[in-house]
Amino acid sequence: MRLILRWFVGLPIAVVVIAFVIANRQWTRLSLDPFSSTSPAFSIELPLWVLFIFGVFIGMLVGWSACWFAQGRYRKLARDRGREIAQLQAAAAQAKPADSDETGITPYLGLMP
Repeated sequence: MRLILRWFVGLPIAVVVIAFVIANRQWTRLSLDPFSSTSPAFSIELPLWVLFIFGVFIGMLVGWSACWFAQGRYRKLARDRGREIAQLQAAAAQAKPADSDETGITPYLGLMP
């Protein structure tokens, strides 16, 4: 099922990206100098599609890190609850009577066969 879904979603995206790359092969100057447009201090020339793909990649990284930081409190809560569960299980194992079976139910000899 996942393979079929991956093909139905991934193939159209791949076709659109390939068409975009082929249509935008012209070179573009990326300048980070706001004061001089004729001879900028730092500029680089590269194809327009590289700028687009790089922008999408940076956007994905920023979105991923924002989600990761936003969910930090839930990860902390899960760690704390995991420690609490381990402590409770250790306490329950110590308090377990010696004559009980694995289910934790102590048989009462007068009523059970």
